[in-house]
Amino acid sequence: MTEPAPVDLVRLEDTGGNSCVVRVTGRFRPGVLTGHDVLCADVLVSASFLDARLDMYLLPQDLDAWQEGLPGLVPGRQIGLGGDRGLRLVLRAHEGGLLSVSVVDPDRLTTLLGIRPEGDWLAQLREGADRVRRTWPVEVVETAPMTYEWSPDRKR
Repeated sequence: MTEPAPVDLVRLEDTGGNSCVVRVTGRFRPGVLTGHDVLCADVLVSASFLDARLDMYLLPQDLDAWQEGLPGLVPGRQIGLGGDRGLRLVLRAHEGGLLSVSVVDPDRLTTLLGIRPEGDWLAQLREGADRVRRTWPVEVVETAPMTYEWSPDRKR
């Protein structure tokens, strides 16, 4: 069985050359109950002063919070992706279509850049999250604290 192609969870770009992409590349430990549903991603950040690729690990709860937060991303509000265990990405919406993108990797980089994405970028973010969920569905259930088993819906 071939591995699925990477999927862009986040793709924000503007005409000034600023961009932030969160590209999910696959499962952290496929076939291992405790790591199967953890997803690996590359965070690609580019601006006139920066060109970086950072690693990110996403738990199902991270994607849940991301999808729940997207509808509320209006001027003056923000949403985050990632947890307290490593890289964290925060988007803050401003009037006029500007997004502040904060990337904090405690071990390597902290940066803030402004991106003015074109088109319906919010719909693109929702679609990116849906594509990631379809490509790598949750296949492990926690039946008791720290006790896991394969979901009956798992596709082998």
